Amino acid sequence: MGVNIFFSQSYFWLDSWILANIIQLSTEDFCDRFINFQIDPCRRLYDQMVMSARCGTANIAEGSARHSTSVESEMRLLDVGRASFDEVQGDFFHFLLRRKAEVWAIGNSDREAIWTTNLDPAKYSNNYLHDAAIHILKQKSKFDKWLENDDPEIVANAILVLLLKLNKMLQNQMSYQLESFKENGGFSENMSQERLEAKKLQSVNIGNPLCPICGKPMFKRMQKKGRNQGREFWGCSEYPKCTGILPIKNHE
Repeated sequence: MGVNIFFSQSYFWLDSWILANIIQLSTEDFCDRFINFQIDPCRRLYDQMVMSARCGTANIAEGSARHSTSVESEMRLLDVGRASFDEVQGDFFHFLLRRKAEVWAIGNSDREAIWTTNLDPAKYSNNYLHDAAIHILKQKSKFDKWLENDDPEIVANAILVLLLKLNKMLQNQMSYQLESFKENGGFSENMSQERLEAKKLQSVNIGNPLCPICGKPMFKRMQKKGRNQGREFWGCSEYPKCTGILPIKNHE
């Protein structure tokens, strides 16, 4: 597989990034409405919840933007984003515990309605920033029955369900990336392969000999050890798959 540099903002089309934006917007709104000075006099909880949601969304974007050049960085940043949203989840969970409120169980009708509501595929024109803003708000409206409710316990539970959905999305996204890496390799490997192919083409153009075993172009190599250390020879470009060699003096 060759090296391809993709559009760095392709995350605008990711359901995980779209859902992350919905959760970030909802967390900000929740904190504005329900995290008051009575329960958070120093505003530390407010800041922490808002910033964790913001960091989660930002890390999904930053990680996905690295897709072309570093799968490892992409997966690490997605995992950091996932951890940030786990932190937000803990804050909403504790909010419900503090109020001795019900945490929706599997089978709860509201929980199941949110869990089974899917996002529409993102379809943007070349004016994607404008289209994405409309799309995110439209997708959020699917959950506004719960997210804009006046009861903070309903809102907190709804966001918890969305956080669970997002966690599952990110898990699947990272698993897919790992399998893709196993099959296609990473940026550094593919860069090396691109360079090797370019060298092969160059060697043919300048008249390098062909391997007597497999017929592929040969490169100049140097003996690194032994009695002939430092002496140049022709080595097959497919080494170590092919060990064909020729003495240089026969082709000078």
